[in-house]
Amino acid sequence: MKILFVEDDKSIAMGLEYSLQQEGYKVIHCLDVAGGKRALMEQAFDLCIFDLTLPDGSGYELCKLARERWDIPVIILTACDEEVNVVMGLEMGADDYITKPFRVRELSARIKSVLRRYQKDSSNKNVMQLGSLQINTLDAKVYKNGQEIVLTALEYKLLLVFANHEGQVLSRNQLLEGIWDVTGDFVNDNTLTVYIKRLRDKLEDDPQEPTIIKTVRGLGYKVGD
Repeated sequence: MKILFVEDDKSIAMGLEYSLQQEGYKVIHCLDVAGGKRALMEQAFDLCIFDLTLPDGSGYELCKLARERWDIPVIILTACDEEVNVVMGLEMGADDYITKPFRVRELSARIKSVLRRYQKDSSNKNVMQLGSLQINTLDAKVYKNGQEIVLTALEYKLLLVFANHEGQVLSRNQLLEGIWDVTGDFVNDNTLTVYIKRLRDKLEDDPQEPTIIKTVRGLGYKVGD
């Protein structure tokens, strides 16, 4: 579970980042709006925590970007609980807010609550998240870090097979069965090798050192941990 945390107060940030890491979260901390925007453009996150008052702008900007680009839950931090601040944050798409000063345990409870609600609300959405990839099954489109990746029908079907079995090792025979009926043509073992290579060329940062579609020697392939 990866969290983007944007807070310019280093003393608050250090303590909070350490506490969240102790609970098993991976935390990416940024000090300002510019850093937060870069992180949102370059990485995928499960949840965001944004301070409202930042040196180069407002957490509202980040909240809006996070929801529009990734549709992920957001918790805002505010130094006061004035209704106008809270309402504006919620209108920008925030899922919850917490007023400073606060206890880490309280924030942790809020995080878990928001994630539970969001997962429940998202259960019927036509979007699959696979690391930095988003697969929109409604319009059969794939995005990496917000940028669309154009795939052929067979490449897309192969990626769906992987996504539907995230974390599982799939044999070549299982993959062949999954893509058999895409075009009605015979798909053999050599064809599978070609399409795995094409997928890696399009999806991986370094196709020679794949981190999305991993080879499990002697067994097959898998995506995810």
